[in-house]
Amino acid sequence: MDNGVAPVAAVDAARHGPDAVALDDVRLAYGAFPALERITMRVRKGEFVALVGPTGCGKSSVLNLVAGLLEPTSGRVATGGQEVSGVNRDCAYMFQADALLPWRSALDNVRLGPQLRGVGRAEATRQARDWLARVGLKGWEDRYGHQLSGGQRKRVAMAQALINRLPILLMDEPFGALDAQTRVLMEQELLELWQELGATVLFVTHDLEEAIALADRVILFTAGPGATLKGDYVVDLERPRQVAEARFMDGFTELYERVWSDLREEVMTTYAHSRAA
Repeated sequence: MDNGVAPVAAVDAARHGPDAVALDDVRLAYGAFPALERITMRVRKGEFVALVGPTGCGKSSVLNLVAGLLEPTSGRVATGGQEVSGVNRDCAYMFQADALLPWRSALDNVRLGPQLRGVGRAEATRQARDWLARVGLKGWEDRYGHQLSGGQRKRVAMAQALINRLPILLMDEPFGALDAQTRVLMEQELLELWQELGATVLFVTHDLEEAIALADRVILFTAGPGATLKGDYVVDLERPRQVAEARFMDGFTELYERVWSDLREEVMTTYAHSRAA
């Protein structure tokens, strides 16, 4: 693995401290298939960054590289200035499909993380009850997954991800399967909890409106195979934000049109590839 860092990046790190997440000239291949090519990106501490792009462009692979679940074919992945080697214990991961254990109650699922990190059962229980209350599930602690709605299961999953107060939160289309109303509620709760915790967030979504409503920056990937970065757009919308009203804020429409213009080209490229295949 290449351990080199570009001189400009090194100077910036020395002046401002290490980035929360840094990818330097990263390439990822699955055998002979090139998934990602020459990916270089920086995410500052406490920043909320949305990753968008057409299907199959490697957005989820970037999350897996940061989490240490994948190793780059070449290049360097680092968090907090330390190269990622093995499972990254500074990351919490929230997947599109929740990972609730069906034989454990909501309370048992949420307190499992602290217990695995050495927190005593009584303190882990207190923390789990507190986080379930924060996500609106006070009184539902003893329910099992099959007794919860889709939105409630997502609330448990969010409590699972946040209870350990890890510095980096990786989210892979976590709200994609929810109905529109529940999705907006969950997005708003996420923003409020993120602002409280100050975590760094990498958020994968196919929904450009969601990306802009939530994020500080939107990073756009080109079509695969061999996806690269096409654009990095600052979301200059005032915080705190109300997700349901973000589309009416000054600058939202202009930014949406600019990103969509670039994204549409990559979506059409992906569509053309799929038809040819």
